[in-house]
Amino acid sequence: MVKYLPMIDMPFYHITFLRHGESVGNVEDRFQGHADFPLTDRGRLQAQALAERWQNEGMTFDWCVASPLLRACQTAEIISRKLKISLELDPDWMEINNGLVAGLTPDQAEQVAPRPDFMTPYSHYGETGESRWEVYLRAGRAIQHILDRRPGHYLVVAHGGVLNMALYAILGIPVQADSGGPRFTFNNTTFATFTYQPERHNWRMLNFDDRRHWKEN
Repeated sequence: MVKYLPMIDMPFYHITFLRHGESVGNVEDRFQGHADFPLTDRGRLQAQALAERWQNEGMTFDWCVASPLLRACQTAEIISRKLKISLELDPDWMEINNGLVAGLTPDQAEQVAPRPDFMTPYSHYGETGESRWEVYLRAGRAIQHILDRRPGHYLVVAHGGVLNMALYAILGIPVQADSGGPRFTFNNTTFATFTYQPERHNWRMLNFDDRRHWKEN
């Protein structure tokens, strides 16, 4: 069980990165990107289960920041309401803009904007979307926004793609060609917890893919 760190006189940051609950786009197997799919009923139950778990554990946050896309925003609203924490929306935590394939099924995407045989870190997804490098820079800027605040407990509610690039930025992993490199799999409402000690520039991962609040059917 994760031991949450005391918030009194804390000289470091405690940051939890959470992926949204199950969305309509997940169920329909669509490339979501900036397509704005809401949570399913199951996704809402996932978020509620996590909020209740954290409440029972006495966990709280000084501040919650979320992507403004519905699937993340709705997840954050459920948790923030239960834990009585303030919520802000930051577009830097939005999922990758995947251009022409946003909202499409894989078969539809193959007809509209087929994936090139090879992609550099600067190639644009879906022809008109962001590159992997652009998402990496955006995720780094979003982390900077948190670290510009005082040390404390922070909750980030976002999406798998941008959270992967946030972890790349934290762990010093370079963006690689053709979507190469490690992949950090965030399932719906699973989370990773980090601490950061600015005096020593010391990041520590406390857990990853924590899903004990939700039993999959």
